[in-house]
Amino acid sequence: MALCLFNSLHRRVEAFTPLFPDAESIGFYCCGPTVYDFGHIGNFRTFVFADLLRRYFEFRGFRVNHVMNITDVEDKIIRQVAATGLSLAEFTGQYTEAFLADLTTLSCLRPHHLPKATDYIPQIIDLIQRLEKRGIAYRAGDGSVYFSINKYRACGCRYGQLVTLDPEAQRRTERVSGDSYDKDDLADFALWKARVSGDGAVFWDSPWGEGRPGWHIECSAMSMAILGPSFDIHLGGEDLAFPHHEDEIAQSEGTGLQQPGRPFVKHWVHAAHLLVDGKKMSKSLGNFFTVRDLLGQGFQGREIRFLLISAHYRETFNFTREGLEATRSALARLDATVAQLTERAGSVVPETGTPPSDLELSFTEALDDDLNVSKAWAVIFDWVRETNAALAIGSLSPSAAAARLQSWLRVDGVMGLGDRPAEKIPAAAMALLDKRNAAKGARDFALADTVRNELKALGWTVEDSKTGSKLKRL
Repeated sequence: MALCLFNSLHRRVEAFTPLFPDAESIGFYCCGPTVYDFGHIGNFRTFVFADLLRRYFEFRGFRVNHVMNITDVEDKIIRQVAATGLSLAEFTGQYTEAFLADLTTLSCLRPHHLPKATDYIPQIIDLIQRLEKRGIAYRAGDGSVYFSINKYRACGCRYGQLVTLDPEAQRRTERVSGDSYDKDDLADFALWKARVSGDGAVFWDSPWGEGRPGWHIECSAMSMAILGPSFDIHLGGEDLAFPHHEDEIAQSEGTGLQQPGRPFVKHWVHAAHLLVDGKKMSKSLGNFFTVRDLLGQGFQGREIRFLLISAHYRETFNFTREGLEATRSALARLDATVAQLTERAGSVVPETGTPPSDLELSFTEALDDDLNVSKAWAVIFDWVRETNAALAIGSLSPSAAAARLQSWLRVDGVMGLGDRPAEKIPAAAMALLDKRNAAKGARDFALADTVRNELKALGWTVEDSKTGSKLKRL
């Protein structure tokens, strides 16, 4: 079976085939963060999904060239820079570093390229000039440069590929901002914004005077500079489909840089919204959480990741504390099985070049179906039950256990859960364990039981084995 994904461009599930079959890698672009604050879990649902998709492409044998942009100039950023008195680089740098740290916390692979918009001003200017030469971009009386949707359509191009648009309704309902009155049409969008007093020191020289890029053109410039004028996959949250991604298509294909018959992007993938306790996230409702907020509440990054990839990417997902607590229990089951397999396998090294296991085959079948993670998790926990049953009756040889463990590690290379982090055991608990071991050695079993209860009160249980005793968190 081929890997199939829903393509927003055609509004159907399609088999994925590379745009350039002979290329060394597939081009994979994900719209990244706007770095004016810490990222919230709604943002990270998209980023973790992007990581899952990249990992699965690699599992299926594709080489991936993964690009995620950093939007480090934008209206919100400029307002924050003015309020803090920091330079643009100082202000955005702190949140960029925080974002990258959060990616690591959630076990996301680092993208191969993390371009910042401010490093691509020459490429942005070049694209705008190309659009100007083709008569699709124009300079307005306010000094800004706009993209003309009517002139784009007049060239035989279609505006509204990702969404169905009513041009007349669009004109009536388009929000008019302070710099919009000199546009030819309310639906036109800014490619270059002329400098205004509120911009402070955030501006660049250009053929049209001092100013800064519009938001949409930044992604076109960065993606095409790194991946070329046509590439395979463009991913983002569903809220970006219009106008951001629609405008990306228009301005990118409006340059005429693509080869005849080649689109800007072959396959568009969008992740659905995330709700918290059934409601849209809002600071006023008290349901707005960053990754750091959840870590401060005692949850682990792998627990957050587990929950974020527990539902299909095209389904609106309800994120709850109860759901996080349930992932903790599910991970404990999985971790216990993996620990037992590891102990049973011992030092046995599994054979190389073995065919995929039943686990891997069923897992692949599930994710080939538009990344059906619900089915994939069902496959994984069926495997957990089967493995536990085999371990319970002692039917797994060390080599069989090693093979099962290797199979899980291949699957986890996609899911990205990793090993359970080692927990630091408090000195008081370790002292009690030593006391219990001494009591057992002296055959004072009453004292040993008393100490066990003291450990339980502290949240620890004792696991005895042939190799000794160890503590485990309750």
